[in-house]
Amino acid sequence: MAGPDYLALAARAHDEAAAATLDNVRDRCLRSEAAFLGMARRQDLIDTNRARRERGEQIS
Repeated sequence: MAGPDYLALAARAHDEAAAATLDNVRDRCLRSEAAFLGMARRQDLIDTNRARRERGEQIS
């Protein structure tokens, strides 16, 4: 099951922030970008640990 592409969502939020004319909209978009980047990092960690677990490696 494929999840959302968090890096693409972060890039879109970044582009929206760059195009925003209102400070509050820009700030909201930048917060969204940071959140999506965090989600992408967590998903990478989950995927890495899952692959290691499936290979039978010890996860620290």
